[in-house]
Amino acid sequence: MHRSAFIKNSALCVIAVSTYGFIRFDGDHYVADCETTSDILGPFYRPGSPVRNKIALHTEPGDLVELTGTIRHTDCRTPYKNAKIELWHCNAEGEYDNTSPEFRYRATTFSDENGHYSFITNLPVPYADAPKHMRPAHFHLMITPGEYQPFITQLYFAGDSYIRDDFYASSSAAEKRILTIQKTSDGTRKVIFDVSMAETSRVDSPMLDKLVGTYLDTENNKNEVTFFKHDNTLWMKNQTFGYRFVYTGDNRFESYGTPPKKPWTLHFEIQPSGDIKLTENWTDMNLVNHTFISMKEK
Repeated sequence: MHRSAFIKNSALCVIAVSTYGFIRFDGDHYVADCETTSDILGPFYRPGSPVRNKIALHTEPGDLVELTGTIRHTDCRTPYKNAKIELWHCNAEGEYDNTSPEFRYRATTFSDENGHYSFITNLPVPYADAPKHMRPAHFHLMITPGEYQPFITQLYFAGDSYIRDDFYASSSAAEKRILTIQKTSDGTRKVIFDVSMAETSRVDSPMLDKLVGTYLDTENNKNEVTFFKHDNTLWMKNQTFGYRFVYTGDNRFESYGTPPKKPWTLHFEIQPSGDIKLTENWTDMNLVNHTFISMKEK
């Protein structure tokens, strides 16, 4: 179904797509050289972390580190004031705090008038996320400015031996997010990560309101997925909170931050009866493709 037909038949509308704008003028022509790349959201995002800059737990092992940097507009130059920055990571045992009211190793801060932000925390460690597979140590970041789409990424550390065998960290898109841990004169550690924001497609609330709900697998009604709306974006529910998807046109969404060779896509089709059919495609760690067909519950 063409996008125009979808809008007509379902009485939905979408905001026009804007292109990514990572450019600068080098005196001769415009060049794209300051792109900040995204990464997978992961299953352990929790909204509502406390506003604080210091989240280090001195009662737990781990080296202190400052994560700091500057948030800029799409011109890669102008500081972005008051951007919301969320940080989360595992503890020294490789575990995430997914339930406690303390939100351990989770925090929110806002960029200052110069676009600057800073967190003081403990360095995370690698951990096993599947049999015979270790994820390299990493920070998770979600940056939410008022006028751009939220930006989700992961930050890795130079010298981590597990980066090579990790699908996401070893991607060419992650090269600029493998950060050097600097040692300061007072013995503390610092990593610097600057971000240039981007514009991308947005979806109007009426469209999301029509799509959210529970979908049942057409082959096995015991298998279901549930979609909900958060900050006017589409999310798929998981045990912690959810996976976020962005609109890519023609009734299609893609998991935010998924590498090009491993897309997780959703295609919603409005049936003449008013029912909604969902075709879900994803690729596993062995690059095997999977397709599931489901229908929205009435």
